[in-house]
Amino acid sequence: MWQELARWLVDPSGLTPHGFCLLWEPGLLWMHAVSDAAIAVAYFTIPAALIVIARRRRDLVFRPVFWLFAAFILLCGSGHVLDVLTLWVPAYGLQGVVKVATALVSVVTAVALWGLLPQALAFPSPSQLREADAALRDSEARLRQAQKMEAVGQLTGGIAHDFNNMLQGIAGSLDLMQRRVAQGRTEDVGRYVSTARQSLDRAAGLTHRMLAFARRQALQPRSVAPDTLVRGMAELIGRTVGPEVTLDLRLRDGGWSALCDANQLESALLNLAINARDAMPGGGTLTISTADRVLAAVDLTDQDGVAPGEYVEIAVADTGVGMSPDVLARAFEPFFTTKPIGQGSGLGLSQIYGFVQQSGGLVRLESAQGRGTVLRLYLPRHASAPEVVGESVAAPPPAAVADVAGGTVLVVEDEGEVRAQIVEVLSDLGCRVVQAQDGPSGLQMVQSLERLDMLVTDVGMPGLNGRQLADAARESRPGLPVLLITGYAGTALEDRALPQGIEVMRKPFALDALAARVGAMLEVACATR
Repeated sequence: MWQELARWLVDPSGLTPHGFCLLWEPGLLWMHAVSDAAIAVAYFTIPAALIVIARRRRDLVFRPVFWLFAAFILLCGSGHVLDVLTLWVPAYGLQGVVKVATALVSVVTAVALWGLLPQALAFPSPSQLREADAALRDSEARLRQAQKMEAVGQLTGGIAHDFNNMLQGIAGSLDLMQRRVAQGRTEDVGRYVSTARQSLDRAAGLTHRMLAFARRQALQPRSVAPDTLVRGMAELIGRTVGPEVTLDLRLRDGGWSALCDANQLESALLNLAINARDAMPGGGTLTISTADRVLAAVDLTDQDGVAPGEYVEIAVADTGVGMSPDVLARAFEPFFTTKPIGQGSGLGLSQIYGFVQQSGGLVRLESAQGRGTVLRLYLPRHASAPEVVGESVAAPPPAAVADVAGGTVLVVEDEGEVRAQIVEVLSDLGCRVVQAQDGPSGLQMVQSLERLDMLVTDVGMPGLNGRQLADAARESRPGLPVLLITGYAGTALEDRALPQGIEVMRKPFALDALAARVGAMLEVACATR
């Protein structure tokens, strides 16, 4: 049976090959053979191209018409191969079978194509795609703007809420002081002063956190030994988290130093420790670890503006309740907090994020419900030996101010009331104080005074800002001690690290703290002369 079928397919009844009809003319034979062969090769390459499309565009593979069209082309190529074969071999049965298969697939493909025609006509044209893309970009931009406006509204609402409470504390204390003084009951004045001071300190802390969030705070980056800093804070952190939380330090004992503001890093670690304590109401383990990391570009694909290189990692991990995906996604938003009203400002993590970003580093947060939280700070490595190994976050003790009497201090401040307060305090120290109301007049005094022992200047002044004034003053008076006071420095303190002998004090500040800072700087200057 199989032999009979094979004879029928190849030569069922002694038929002559197709070349007999062409009188075996070589020219005609090869013309047909070469032409059909070329057509067959072309047909066979089309399914190969379709296979490439199928692999790269798997969304098209599910369409039956795609495979029908591939089969139709393959059968057409096979038909032309048989046209070449039948020039010499009378395989007309096999040729007929292929033609029947081609006819069936052709009909089905044609029907499928006509059924697909409405969808094909619905495909957008290139111009329509360009218009749709432009509209999408515009839409993504009303959306970004809307999100920005929502964030601004949330931010301003939170600030207004907190500041109104703080202002009420200050205003109420002043009103009560005024009443009690008028009544002759001055024994209660000290209590009201303390209440006003607490509200003022809270307001100062809020503005500092806002500047940190906006990456506009005045940082004093130095080379910091992270292990020494963390070890020096261990006792303070232990007292803060309480006896129910076990503090586990996993330090690498040496290694690289980081370039950052030591005070801000201490504040960040203390905030993270408090957050960890609150996440472990029943107790747990707080782990602080350090490591040296080399981050490649592939490690920073989710970070904008962070360069590959060497970083110091400080990780703070807890065994607390963890965060849900929704909370984790909003953790760095300003004024977002899961704590009850009055127990959290919602600026802790956003402040840390802003501080690290402003320092040229990055922050990564990992958390899951029931599995605790790990926050990793990556700070740029500083190549030199550490100059600052950590300072206490508590207020420094007042410096001795003996031997500063008679020193000449120039005070430059464009806010008259603030300038008058500074002048009065420094005069009480025994300093000879001269004053200017803006940068240009301050520069004239720097150039005209015979003796100048120190410059105290605001940073954010129009025309000539305090940083520019300090640089100009040091050109004519190298090594002049300079204290920059600032509420918001903008970009004036972002370009480079401050030279030796130039320090920053943030507004608002206690006048006693100002006196102590000026006295200490004058003493250092006198000792090095």
